[in-house]
Amino acid sequence: MNSILVAVGSSQNAQSHLQYAVDFAEQFEAKLYIVQIYNVYTMSGSMTKVDEILERDSLDFLNELVSKLDTKNVDIEVKALKGKLIKTLNDVCSNLNIDLLLVEPRTNSDKDDVYLGKTSGKIIKQTNIPAIIVPENYVFEPIHSILFALKSTVIQKVDALKPLINIKEHFNASLNLLLVKTSFNKTEDFVVNNQLDSLIDHKVETENATTYQGVLEHHQAVNPDLLCVVRRKRGFFNKMWEKNSILKRDFYIASFPVLVLSGLK
Repeated sequence: MNSILVAVGSSQNAQSHLQYAVDFAEQFEAKLYIVQIYNVYTMSGSMTKVDEILERDSLDFLNELVSKLDTKNVDIEVKALKGKLIKTLNDVCSNLNIDLLLVEPRTNSDKDDVYLGKTSGKIIKQTNIPAIIVPENYVFEPIHSILFALKSTVIQKVDALKPLINIKEHFNASLNLLLVKTSFNKTEDFVVNNQLDSLIDHKVETENATTYQGVLEHHQAVNPDLLCVVRRKRGFFNKMWEKNSILKRDFYIASFPVLVLSGLK
């Protein structure tokens, strides 16, 4: 894991989130990119230098945040980028060969009842970049136990498990596989291939209506430091993703980080 990116909004949690990002990046000796994305809809006769002003203000804001961090000799680069959120994020991650996004639950939202705000929800839902959702005010700790919840073990993308493998190997963490049987499953969904089988320390099979309900039922038995799930069209957050934001009452187990892998198929 060589390159990690954090997109900064206006939340009060930004300082804490960035310190977690620095601490996490230090573990892997990874470069950390801290970016802010802004968009401007100009009208005829508007100030011609508005882009320059916004870019300067964004860079000043980011540099001030970084000045308050314990940077621990992590290589940090700040960037202010103009454009639409998802397209700009996809472009910059592709250009910089980003391995992982670190996402705070409420990048811009100040509503206390929200677990995943509209902006953060868009990033998780509409990109296909591996990401970790870090709880607010969460202090970095080594990862000893991982709960990997799946409803299909079919893996067609070669590097789909790479972030999970990197984290497991770096921290020598135990990997607990939770296979959730739903009414949509096929027989081949539970044939564990050699790559995944070599990673597993413990496996549990359960029958639930959704992967999310399976996690609710079994996470306390594992008490994980990290929950790992997979993006799918009908994936872990699907039921809650009728809108981009997710309320805390619908996702009340996330007192620990959540690693969201890109799709396996």
